[in-house]
Amino acid sequence: MRTLASQLTTYVCRGRAGNVQFRNFSSYNGKDDLALEQDAERKIGWLLKLLFAGTAAAVGYQFFPYMGDNLMQQSVSLLKVKDPLFKRMGASRLTRFAIDDERRMKIVEIGGAQELVNMLGAAKDDRTRKEALKALAALSHSDEAAGALHHAGAISVIKSTPDSLDDAEVEKYKSSLLKRFQDLRYDIPS
Repeated sequence: MRTLASQLTTYVCRGRAGNVQFRNFSSYNGKDDLALEQDAERKIGWLLKLLFAGTAAAVGYQFFPYMGDNLMQQSVSLLKVKDPLFKRMGASRLTRFAIDDERRMKIVEIGGAQELVNMLGAAKDDRTRKEALKALAALSHSDEAAGALHHAGAISVIKSTPDSLDDAEVEKYKSSLLKRFQDLRYDIPS
């Protein structure tokens, strides 16, 4: 890649007895070529990485909605398992999915509301109760989902849930849910 200008060599004549000495005044340096090549490789590498990341993001964006519905269904299925750990995992997932009214209603449609009420009614420890109440509270932010919870018998199950002396969050979720049902006028006076 030497240019013509970098290949030019100037000859200087010096000396007394006709000795000719050659000096190379070339500006070519092999290190410059190496640095340019490394810089080009680095830029091309970043371009390829960005292209790959963009493609992966586009593919993920196309397939994510299908994965979301499938994961919701799996989470509801976890609520039907007898092991409390799996029930807590399912309830925790549903809590994370219940971020807007559309998703809350999707959870209700696939049977999540009824299964959460059943989970709360059958819970034998505070951690399981807390996850069930937390998921029910997340679902109750939608008026339609709160109506579905009311029809699933959530109010009586929440009221019959034993008080927790160890975990204050159980009481917080319990009172927040009962207040939400009272605000929506679903609460039937005892």
